[in-house]
Amino acid sequence: MLKRGIVPVFAVAALSFASCGSGAAEGEKKEPVTAGNENVAAAPVAANALSDDEKSAGWKLLFNGKDLDGWRVYKGKDGKTWSALDGTLHCTGSTTDKSDMRGDLISTDQYENFELEADWKLAPQGNSGILYLVTEEFDAPYMSGPEFQIIDDNNFPEKLEDWQKSGANYAMNPPSKLAAKPIGEWNHTRIVVNKGHVEHWLNGEKVVDTQMWTPEWEKEKATGKWKDYKGYGTAKKGHICLQDHGSEIWFRNVKIKPL
Repeated sequence: MLKRGIVPVFAVAALSFASCGSGAAEGEKKEPVTAGNENVAAAPVAANALSDDEKSAGWKLLFNGKDLDGWRVYKGKDGKTWSALDGTLHCTGSTTDKSDMRGDLISTDQYENFELEADWKLAPQGNSGILYLVTEEFDAPYMSGPEFQIIDDNNFPEKLEDWQKSGANYAMNPPSKLAAKPIGEWNHTRIVVNKGHVEHWLNGEKVVDTQMWTPEWEKEKATGKWKDYKGYGTAKKGHICLQDHGSEIWFRNVKIKPL
């Protein structure tokens, strides 16, 4: 998220279609298989599926790769921008569509302590995010839920502060390093929330490690962007949210493990 109401301009829209397709084959992962004491060829696990080890560990798919089962638009809006497309959870981008048919997508279930993983691919000059602990008593999800920022760090058409860059805990904690891959490539996000302890991981790098509800956290909230949003970060349980910021973005392999 950057500012609400700002819709990025896609100066290279053609590139986004050429380089940001679903790439289903890329989503395959290898599940180790052993026979006795010898390793044998690992069987591929399709995108939007769980390995046997993940199932045993308690992981749950949040996106089945086929439809929006388990998701709805924030506050029940009749949104039109989200769909299941070629094995991805896809949000359309637009430089002109500012209608009330745009909306953020939230999980139907709520989560308290969890580990969340997702792969994402962003269009050029794009801006989006993954929010968590989101509640619905406010006008927008960002008024309650912290956000794992997703943005085109190198080509966004406005100057970015460090706390606006990919992997940041938006407007609270800047990422310790820039770990996003070039636009057009898939990225892997991991978010851990456990009794207020929050970790943001991007492509295997831990970029945020912070503790909510401490005096330091309260001071950061009171002196920054959220000083006028009393409900920000107060919920102990809430929805997972994928942000529609007017940018085209693709998600896949979205899964969660309650802790």
